[in-house]
Amino acid sequence: MRIAILSRNDNLYSTRRLKEAATFRGHQVDIIDVLTCYMNINMQASSMHMRGQELPKYDAVIPRIGASVTFYGTAVLRQFEMMSTYPLNESVAISRSRDKLRSLQLLSRQNIGLPITGFANKPADIPDLLDMVGGAPCVVKLLEGTQGIGVVFAETRQAAESIIEAFMGLKANIMVQEYIEEANGADIRCFVIGDNVIAAMKRQAIAGEFRSNLHRGGQATVVQLTEQERLTAIEAAKTIGLNVAGVDLLRSKDGPLVMEVNSSPGLKGIESATGIDVADKMIQFLEAQHP
Repeated sequence: MRIAILSRNDNLYSTRRLKEAATFRGHQVDIIDVLTCYMNINMQASSMHMRGQELPKYDAVIPRIGASVTFYGTAVLRQFEMMSTYPLNESVAISRSRDKLRSLQLLSRQNIGLPITGFANKPADIPDLLDMVGGAPCVVKLLEGTQGIGVVFAETRQAAESIIEAFMGLKANIMVQEYIEEANGADIRCFVIGDNVIAAMKRQAIAGEFRSNLHRGGQATVVQLTEQERLTAIEAAKTIGLNVAGVDLLRSKDGPLVMEVNSSPGLKGIESATGIDVADKMIQFLEAQHP
């Protein structure tokens, strides 16, 4: 196959590993920066261009679109889809995953476990909003945040009210979630490909930090999933419409709770923690879908 990897940096670990895995399996791979692409959209022969040249026909495309370029990146991916290039993850599913509020609403409709979440836009609604999530402590999240940025732990009700008022004053879109104390600063990243969780790791926050993201210093170790956790992760990815997803779970007294479904999960942490060649499994899945 001729495969395009949509990535802004060919030196990123995940991008490099995917190219290595695809090349090793005999495929031709091009890494394309989505922001250098532009499109010719017409009825007869839509095309993709870059630096004055029309791009060749690709059999498959692997989107590694950063959150900061979601709008343009998914537009480029849609153009490839219109040109009958098979996407590892579809543009509509990526857009869905990047809207955290919409994702939670879709998951809740499928009765998938979630932390109780509140959303409002007026300061007058803050008291009721906090009551919905069980008061304090609670977690306040920017809807546009990534890698733990824009996630704030409010230990007291007064602190929560102040934080929410400040975000609302800045016209930022936020949601408020109950704090799952029994998770003890840890979450589980499940790497889902198709109908399987092919790898999983536990991420533990460092002392004094409640965010377990590896970018924030969290430590990753191999974890054994329960059957309920495995099924929850697979169902969450399917609900969002993703073939490949990083599903983040919290272990609670009520069972697994989904925090987030990531459409471009990083490979470095999961491969390092588990020793599993995740990149190769992604390429094998692509081959099975587009033989």
